[in-house]
Amino acid sequence: MRKWRRPAHTVRLRLTLLYGAMFLLSAVGLLAITNLVGLGGTRVSRSAPLEALPVEPATLAAATDRIAWLQAQLSDTHAAQARQLLIGSALALAVMAVLSLVLGRLIAGRVLRPLRMITAATRRISADNLHERLAAQGPADEVKALADTIDELLERLENSFAAQRRFVANASHELRTPLATMRASLDVALAKPEPVPVQTAALADRLRTELDQVDRLLEGFLMLARTQHVALTDRTTLSLRHLATAALDARAADITAGNLTVHSAGLVDDSAWTQGNSTLLTRMIDNVIDNAITHNHESGWIRLAATTDGTTAQLVVETGGRLLDQRQVDRLAQPFQRLGADRTHSGNGSGLGLSIVATIAAAHGGTLDLRARPEGGLRVAISLPAAAVPAEVAA
Repeated sequence: MRKWRRPAHTVRLRLTLLYGAMFLLSAVGLLAITNLVGLGGTRVSRSAPLEALPVEPATLAAATDRIAWLQAQLSDTHAAQARQLLIGSALALAVMAVLSLVLGRLIAGRVLRPLRMITAATRRISADNLHERLAAQGPADEVKALADTIDELLERLENSFAAQRRFVANASHELRTPLATMRASLDVALAKPEPVPVQTAALADRLRTELDQVDRLLEGFLMLARTQHVALTDRTTLSLRHLATAALDARAADITAGNLTVHSAGLVDDSAWTQGNSTLLTRMIDNVIDNAITHNHESGWIRLAATTDGTTAQLVVETGGRLLDQRQVDRLAQPFQRLGADRTHSGNGSGLGLSIVATIAAAHGGTLDLRARPEGGLRVAISLPAAAVPAEVAA
């Protein structure tokens, strides 16, 4: 049995009750005045039939009886009219009560329509489309002042986000020069003809590994900044199956080194196509495959599938492993979030892989869904707007 819920105390409900009460009180006042005037100022008379009234009463007693009879008839008539007026007033009051609520709701909806439009437009605006504005039209009243204030807030947020992204991109770009200098200095030091001490060589290898890690981190920063800042204008039609197959082929050596088994039966169907930037989509799927290879256990497995329902193209990558906490999995799309040491033992990750995937998917109008598998392991699903299969491929 469905549990009854009390209606929410919205502004429209309060305005409906307020307007309805005002209309109803006005109706009550009008009916009260009508009843008072009708009962106090109306004099009702009835004419007796001529044949029933003698021209001259025969006696005083007969005249007195006739007057008493007329007064009783007048009193009954007055009482009947009062009852009729009371019943009519009650019916009119009931009709006005319903009409007051209907009119109150219509007026409240009309008054709150600009606020609903502002609320809907504000919900559509996110960090990815801060350039949009409400641009409310109408008289310079309180509603337009609220909309203009929200537009000013969005402008400040857009400037702040743009400045942050430019800083990340510029800082990442500028840091590449000293990194390249340090790497070159290590190579020069190790290339000298004099024998290099073992400790120095080990330190140089350690430094080179750390420099490579920082370089990958900076590359991730640049990719995030580019995805969030650059408009996607050069869109092409791409196959998710082809992108996933190319990523697997490019990492065949890593898959063999990890003794991983790849199940790609779900990539046989080539109907999952989408439109977008080729470089970004390739990077997105590369990151997902890299994540599946890097954060896998020895002799593990990877399962891939590309499907479409006509409106959404989806690539699903699953890996085995231990049972994971869904609350921790939900945070993996944020930068520098990891599940644990056993999933980052390689030290090759920068903590930006899945956050870049989520950003690229969002830039293409898609979503990233991360789920902890009930049997253990992780399920990564990328959903993108589907595109029609090119004619030459369909042929």
